Amino acid sequence: MEFQLATETIRVEQRRVRADLPTVIVDVFINALKIFLLFFAVWSVVGAIGLQIEGRLISADGWRDVMTGGVVQGAMYGLVALGYSMVYGILGFINFAHGEVFMVGMFGAMFVAHGMADNGMLESNFFLAMLIIIVAAMIVSAAVAVATEKIAYRQLRGAPRLIPLITSIGVSFFLQYAISGLFGPGVKRFPELPEFMQRRYSVLGLLVNGSQILVIVVTALSVVGLWWFVTRSKTGRAIRAVAEDKEIAGLMGINVDRTVVMTFLVGGAMAGVAASMWAFLYKNIFFLSGFLPGIKAFTAAVLGGIGNLPGALLGGMTLGIVEAAGPTFLTALRWEIPQVVSYALGVLALGLAAFGAYRLRNKVIVQTSTNVSLIVLGLVFAALAFTVLPGFQVVIPGASQVKDMIAFIVLIGVLMIRPIGLLGERLAVEERG
Repeated sequence: MEFQLATETIRVEQRRVRADLPTVIVDVFINALKIFLLFFAVWSVVGAIGLQIEGRLISADGWRDVMTGGVVQGAMYGLVALGYSMVYGILGFINFAHGEVFMVGMFGAMFVAHGMADNGMLESNFFLAMLIIIVAAMIVSAAVAVATEKIAYRQLRGAPRLIPLITSIGVSFFLQYAISGLFGPGVKRFPELPEFMQRRYSVLGLLVNGSQILVIVVTALSVVGLWWFVTRSKTGRAIRAVAEDKEIAGLMGINVDRTVVMTFLVGGAMAGVAASMWAFLYKNIFFLSGFLPGIKAFTAAVLGGIGNLPGALLGGMTLGIVEAAGPTFLTALRWEIPQVVSYALGVLALGLAAFGAYRLRNKVIVQTSTNVSLIVLGLVFAALAFTVLPGFQVVIPGASQVKDMIAFIVLIGVLMIRPIGLLGERLAVEERG
């Protein structure tokens, strides 16, 4: 009797698998992408080590510059990503206009900086001038963020999620072309810095530009200030409560509308800090300056875990370092794969294919997609390992020109392996599945 029940169960599962054949095919394709990305990631790292040992990659000073630049870039991505995560954590939609909030802050910083340069304060009292510039950028960005919430988003609170998403894209275009109409489409330039900010200083054995030191210090102070605000202040606790459950927070006496406004204000202020640092570091500003940094900051927020503030910072740092070091690792793909390594990979792939066939033959039905993936991909990879990979190399001309692409490939790879991001999502109760 038990044998008949077991046989019938297997038959039912087999019929279910045949009905789910498209799902199995999709799973095999996704697993192939995972293996492809993992293989090239490992190859680039191992190749970089091999070429570095042979003295055919960049110098130690070059690596220090790459990592320092990545940390500085990632710090600014992280500050902008905080705004994406804070809004998503409370309202459950992506505010794609946040990149333009960042861009408007750059214009505010630039105009105040020119005023400081004209009266000589930028040269004679640089740090006070920079404080005024940062505060001005924070005020401008925060004001624009609050205005967009009151004018564009407040009436859409109960609407389907797609409607505020499309609205945010419209707000993004409006801000871009409003700035273009007011100040022209041409590139504006931030004033030149005092000479001492352009020198390199030794910090913990690293030679770092004065401008990079300032960015790191300002970012660290901003993050500490935000942490204190969110965890210690009454308004910060209200933001956390509303992010957890708006309905219950309202029943406990929290003014939800006011809290949402404060969330936009704080997110906009953090974007203003990043905007002043971006203008300070890269100088050139125009009406589309917020588009690509905004997309990358959104990428950082998703990479770290949407709605997770520490995750947004970690995602920004990770993205900045990967973007800075990515071209070097792409260059490392010219390292030829040794024949013995290729054959070893081929044997391993055949072993995995045999293991998948064994599991499939022994009716491990519940993991059919995994078993089929092991068989198909194991055989394909083994064939490549024995025929193509020995001595194989990839030469990418102009690898430094594709650093933007590298950042998004890394995002895809991480989300395929861990869809909730590096530190996990933090969503309101009504947003959880």
